[in-house]
Parts: sequence; C-alpha cells; structure tokens
Amino acid sequence: MITLRKITLENRRAIFNLEVSEDQRRFVASNLSSVASCYVLATNGGHPFPFAIYADEQPIGFVMITYRITGYELPAIADDSYCILRLMIDKQYQNRGYGREAMKKILEFIRTFPAGPAHFCWISYKADNVAAKKLYESFGFRDNGEICEEELITALRL
Repeated sequence: MITLRKITLENRRAIFNLEVSEDQRRFVASNLSSVASCYVLATNGGHPFPFAIYADEQPIGFVMITYRITGYELPAIADDSYCILRLMIDKQYQNRGYGREAMKKILEFIRTFPAGPAHFCWISYKADNVAAKKLYESFGFRDNGEICEEELITALRL
C-alpha cells in the first residue's frame, strides 16, 4: 500500500539517500536539494508540501508539491494552481507500479486543496523523458504548448 508521509527527524536520512538511476539524474534534483528548496519557498511566501512516498513501511520515493510559486520560471497557468515540482521513485523500486500508485495519492491530496482553490495541477518535464510523459498522460495531463526552463508543461484540470 502506497502512502504519503511527512518527512520527519526519523525518516529524513532514508529519504535523502533515495536515488533514481544514473540515466535519470538529469531529470530530477536530489531529495536533499528539494527539501532545502521547500524551506526557502516556505520562508518566502510559498506553499511547499514535501512528502516521503512509502510502500507499506518502506520509504521508496519523494514528492514535492507546491501552490502558486515554485521558485522557478512559471507557466501562464501557475496562478492558483498546484505543481508537482519533484517526483521520484528510488531506482530499486522502479517498474513495479509504485509511481502510478503514488500519483493517485498525490492527486487525491492536491484535490483537498490544502493551500487554496485551484483549477489546474501542472508538471514540467524534459521532452526525452518518455516514461514520465506516458505516466502523466495516463492521468489526463495534457501538454499546453508552454515551455519553461527548457521543459514542456503538462496540465490537468482539477
């Protein structure tokens, strides 16, 4: 069973040690860097939501959700929208359906509108990240034609 859990003093090191495979590192920042970005966002008017992704009692991944601002270039739909800024599953847990199950939980959380109302959830991705594009499209995300920081923007109406 997949759950999203707060990052705590007890689980932080396990989360920081999770990694994607070597060929995927260009697609996602480290979890330590992402958690640091959460602190910067939170202290500068942002609304970050970092979570450890667990399969039963095993930490297997990380997600960082933001509301409105991300600290990066924003697409036109960013106002009053949620962004899945980071999503990773550790290399030893990939190709088991965990990413798909995690995405279900992530979207359930976003649809509670924890930081405010929204019409969209958006994600940016590199054009050559075919696996990510397929995953996002399977949930109804569609490219909106925008490119920010050399990444395509795909959005889901909430």
